[in-house]
Amino acid sequence: MTVTEAPATNADAPAAGHHPRRRWALLAAGLLAALALPWFVYPPVAMDIVAMALFAIALDILLGYTGLLSFGHAAFWGSSAYVTGLIATHYGVPFPLAIVGGAVFAMILALPLGYLSVRRSGIYFAMVTLAFAQLVYFVGYQWSDLTGGENGLQGVPRAFFGLELVETNSFYFYYAALPILLLGMWAAWRIVHSPFGRVLVSIRDNSQRARALGYEVEKYKVVAFVLSAGLTGLAGGVFAINHGFVALTELHWSTSGEVVLMTVLGGIGTLWGGILGAFLVVMLADYLASSGFHGIDLVTGSVFVVVVLLFRRGIWGTVRHRWRDRR
Repeated sequence: MTVTEAPATNADAPAAGHHPRRRWALLAAGLLAALALPWFVYPPVAMDIVAMALFAIALDILLGYTGLLSFGHAAFWGSSAYVTGLIATHYGVPFPLAIVGGAVFAMILALPLGYLSVRRSGIYFAMVTLAFAQLVYFVGYQWSDLTGGENGLQGVPRAFFGLELVETNSFYFYYAALPILLLGMWAAWRIVHSPFGRVLVSIRDNSQRARALGYEVEKYKVVAFVLSAGLTGLAGGVFAINHGFVALTELHWSTSGEVVLMTVLGGIGTLWGGILGAFLVVMLADYLASSGFHGIDLVTGSVFVVVVLLFRRGIWGTVRHRWRDRR
């Protein structure tokens, strides 16, 4: 499998054409926003925003850069959350190590699922991933001795190299866990801007042409699937430690649908769109929940419909496209 001579595509031109100064300015602004977020938003909610942002970015590696719509990523998000919680609870290791363990488990789980799923494309791929995710959900439901079943996995500790960051220390936990998520985002950026990422874009645009040029399309898709699952696992592990609890709904298909909504809302194929989409959805849900409103899904769905109608490329994607047109 060769990755050094990727075919050129039009989709690569915008990424390659970024002015270095603007890129670094944007990265600096994003980093400052991440560092300042818990000063303006309740720290556990701020942690959820960043975790869901990495979740959306991980999905975008498949959806935006490989052209594969997965409705099964809740399996990797939830399974990593459970494994992270179990490692932290039963072995008492520092939570970063527990999170890495959950991410590794997600990648191991993704390998056979990806190998079987990538043989299909389009809606068939989406349905296969959904079926696998529901299978994992029912395993979690039935294996109640390990997962807690409907009651979930409770009492997940926040051990951090001899310190116990209890719930009252959510502010400090945010800064302790933030580097893990930022490292995951950096890894995603490196993936999509590497020769490997350019091959993924060429597969998305014309898989038959990529195959004719000698690229083993299925292998590339499997690798992208596993990498996406690993980044999803990092986010899911942080989410579990942040809440100290893992609910069965983390494995449900609705969690996959929520992250697809975030990715499309912000703009697929942009990475920054996933961050923006996660911020909007999590903040909207938190605001409605704190207001006592019970129709959160109704409002979120309505916002999604409006954005799709007005911003065909997503919010971030549309703004970026119009900015480039003006220039």
